[in-house]
Amino acid sequence: MPSFDVVSEVDRQEVRNAVDQASREIANRFDFKNTNSSIELNELVITMHTASEDRLNALRTVLEEKLVKRGVSLRGVEYDDVQEATQNTVRQVATIKVGITSEKAKEINKLIKSDGPKGVQSQTQGDTVRVSSKKRDHLQDVMALLKDGDLGIPLQFENFRN
Repeated sequence: MPSFDVVSEVDRQEVRNAVDQASREIANRFDFKNTNSSIELNELVITMHTASEDRLNALRTVLEEKLVKRGVSLRGVEYDDVQEATQNTVRQVATIKVGITSEKAKEINKLIKSDGPKGVQSQTQGDTVRVSSKKRDHLQDVMALLKDGDLGIPLQFENFRN
């Protein structure tokens, strides 16, 4: 029976490259001179540190541009609140989410059951959702449905089998 897996993953190397490019750009840009701005990556947690909130917004814009250019979806980026740091500076932490949580898996299954074609089955397997049907066209319809649905996480489709 034809099937595919719905996953939510990110290429860690591309995230690292985007953060490196953003760091290089803020080191060379005139509007970031003497602001002690920095972007640091630890696993999938990005810490942005700068002099003021308006510089933080500019820093976030530079980071988002680099992530998008590298093919990393911004749907998976979750920003924490802006925190006051030492010496009148501000800091913000951004976390890149990976994997499908059980709540999101339930939401995906519910969407497939309610709006998907008849005869399509979906089941949660860890942090993936396996979708199967007797007809390949139905699976492609489900892919289009999930792409159009705003679930708040980036989705990829893998292991398409006949």
